[in-house]
Amino acid sequence: MNEILNLIGSFLTSAVRQAAPLTIAGIGVAYAEKAGILNIGEEGIMLAGAFTGFITAFFSGSLFLGVLGGMAGGLIISMLHAFMCVHCKTNQTISGLALNYLTLGLTSFLFLLAFGKGSSLPSIAKLKSLPVPLLSKIPVIGEALFNQNILVYLVYLVVIVSCIILYKTEWGISITAVGENPGAADTAGINVYGVRYLMCAVNGLLGGIGGCFITLGQLGYFQEDIIAGKGYIALVAVILGRRNPVGILLTAMIIGFTESLQFTLQAKGIPLPSQAFSMLPYLVAVIVLLLSFGKGYDPSALGIPYDRNKR
Repeated sequence: MNEILNLIGSFLTSAVRQAAPLTIAGIGVAYAEKAGILNIGEEGIMLAGAFTGFITAFFSGSLFLGVLGGMAGGLIISMLHAFMCVHCKTNQTISGLALNYLTLGLTSFLFLLAFGKGSSLPSIAKLKSLPVPLLSKIPVIGEALFNQNILVYLVYLVVIVSCIILYKTEWGISITAVGENPGAADTAGINVYGVRYLMCAVNGLLGGIGGCFITLGQLGYFQEDIIAGKGYIALVAVILGRRNPVGILLTAMIIGFTESLQFTLQAKGIPLPSQAFSMLPYLVAVIVLLLSFGKGYDPSALGIPYDRNKR
């Protein structure tokens, strides 16, 4: 019995770690989309955060500075997207996709420039788990929820704070108003451009944390295209979670369970090609997305540039 409980606890612990970067990156996207900015470029934001977080931690020797570096990397890419969408009024889908490819090429080039070609990847120490006294001793769930690294606990905080901001404050009302009817919001005295820039900044900071979580909290190294589609899966979590922080968390947990199952099946030596295991989380994401088709709700002005001269 104890062995079964330990196995379940290990499975849940792995699932939480897999879900954490998707959750915090997804909540960042939710802020931007609630303000009317469609961000397909989350993959690039997370990749920038993963790269700058690793580079900063590697050369400074500080994981704390690494997290700040990851936030800065995500912020830069997100603000480029904001400038093109808000100021230049470009197509937001094209802008996001272009930034994904730009970031992929740029991070690969800069990594090669910094470390050259080698037979082994440079690595750093990962963030250590910090058990919460008493709570971490709760059977099964204690290990999974309360014996994690500091970024997992930050995810819990971000979910709670975001629920309060979006649904219990005037800021949340302003964000929603800008995403639903920017013209009316402008007439009411809300700075539409300012809100959209600010929400893109929040998106960049949280997406950068999601990216550096992978290099600093999970793997301890960086390689080309290390995000491997997790930015797009975060977008799926946003859609399925209906831009609600709790909904995004629950969706990310479902995907996290799938990823954890993938590793468990591989460890058990199931006779299937490794590619079959690798595609499992993405397959589940697509299936769940198809099952929820038509049940979502998008802000009325999502993806539509605002020009106050055309009101």
